Amino acid sequence: MTDVLEVRDLRRSFVQGGVTIEVLRGVDLTVARGEVVALLGPSGSGKSTLLQAVGLLEGGFTGAITIDGARVETLDARARTAVRRDRLGFVYQFHHLLPDFTAAENVVLPQLIKGTAPAAARTRAANLLSDLGLGERLDHRPAQLSGGEQQRVAVARALANEPVLVLADEPTGNLDEATAARVLAEFVRLVRARGSAALVATHNLALAEGMDRVVTLHEGRLAT
Repeated sequence: MTDVLEVRDLRRSFVQGGVTIEVLRGVDLTVARGEVVALLGPSGSGKSTLLQAVGLLEGGFTGAITIDGARVETLDARARTAVRRDRLGFVYQFHHLLPDFTAAENVVLPQLIKGTAPAAARTRAANLLSDLGLGERLDHRPAQLSGGEQQRVAVARALANEPVLVLADEPTGNLDEATAARVLAEFVRLVRARGSAALVATHNLALAEGMDRVVTLHEGRLAT
């Protein structure tokens, strides 16, 4: 398998009250195409910081980040936006759906921003949502959906532009245990089926064990 993500010697520190806090201390990580990797660690261990670096969402990092064969950490703001739009998908603990748009429209919108033709975007949205068991809920707005259904829409939205890599930050942290297990299983299935890769930050060991590989962030470094 080819590597979709390669991170080398990633470092990030913050200064608080005159004291330097090292959050990432030389992280090395690869994620292969079709692989779903769980990123374990307690709250405050730097999981979100690592995902923000890989997702090109924040500066102040050092080290090398390669996505789909291209170095990205030195790109300018416009090029970073293009990488996020065209190559990455994001799922968060809270779904962040647009409340005035239907489930289908929430999945169509990122495709239109990328330049996908409206008819093709609507077809892909319907197919993704149907794959997630929401074929009868396409025209429902977020307030009309359960928490698990809302997060399924968020998963569909993350996959809408056929990303090579999906970054998920506690994607089931706001759901009950049974619903979380179902949503995560569907997420993993779709990522694998589409040949993408995923890095999923979680503190839930039981959920992590359902993924292909588990790495743990401890004192700023990854352990496998």
